[in-house]
Amino acid sequence: MKELNLGGVKLKDIKTNKITAEEVDEMANLSGSFEALFSRRAMKYKSLGLASKTLTEVDYRNYILEEYTFLKRPVLIIDNRIVVGNSKQSVIEMQTLLS
Repeated sequence: MKELNLGGVKLKDIKTNKITAEEVDEMANLSGSFEALFSRRAMKYKSLGLASKTLTEVDYRNYILEEYTFLKRPVLIIDNRIVVGNSKQSVIEMQTLLS
């Protein structure tokens, strides 16, 4: 986030302002799947033993809605384009969209 010029971008704190089903569905539609939005780095991923389970798209959606840490962040949506996560490639894509 520090690497991005976010002037004028509306930020949503999903920790205090819970993400809605409609928002998750829109992001999944733009990204192609709920799995693309799902973070396997969340602490609960290991504690719930999800690594040993086969998750479906419905499971990914439900986990994201139940626990905000399961949403891969940051998420940037501009003009019906979405970039998810903080990988080096994602940050480059975000910088391109913001410029």
